[in-house]
Amino acid sequence: MARSSLIAASILALFVGLPMSGAAQTSEPSSIAPQAAQPKADQLERLFTLLANADDSNWKALEDEIWDLWSHSGSDTFDLLLERGRKAMDAGDFEVAIEHLTALTDHAPEFAEGWNARATAFFLSGRLGLSLDDIARVLTLEPRHFSALSGLGIILEELGDERGALEAYRHSLAIHPRNPRVKEAVQRLESVEGRDI
Repeated sequence: MARSSLIAASILALFVGLPMSGAAQTSEPSSIAPQAAQPKADQLERLFTLLANADDSNWKALEDEIWDLWSHSGSDTFDLLLERGRKAMDAGDFEVAIEHLTALTDHAPEFAEGWNARATAFFLSGRLGLSLDDIARVLTLEPRHFSALSGLGIILEELGDERGALEAYRHSLAIHPRNPRVKEAVQRLESVEGRDI
């Protein structure tokens, strides 16, 4: 089995046996901003509860609020590195994005969104193994990171593991039931589940 497949299997194993309710607990409050960590955790808890029961009229606003909280580390410097990394990705300059995001993960290892953004940059530059390594870090810090879980599903599909991809997508969908792209992926893979996967 290739290294990438082993990493993906290890990440997925974190979720085997977990209830797919989005109720996984986050890690201890980060050392980035101790005073702000608990209110942020409380806000996220409230938003995830609302997201699990959202309808078509409000899921996008709730998703945006979660992304906003995930994107703030409590440090202007770290937030600037994240912003620069994202802008470089948007411009297609993945090497520069990885440089900014590596500086971020080096200095703020408890900030899950730094790892998630770098996982995306690695994925977009074709480095699936490195992307999987970072996804593992994201999910250790924030097990409810529906985007990291769907990213795991995408990579597993690329590696030919449709069964594992379906499981990753289902976990993402349990947290964020209204995500249209993940719903489509689950339906697509479930339609072939009785055949090849």
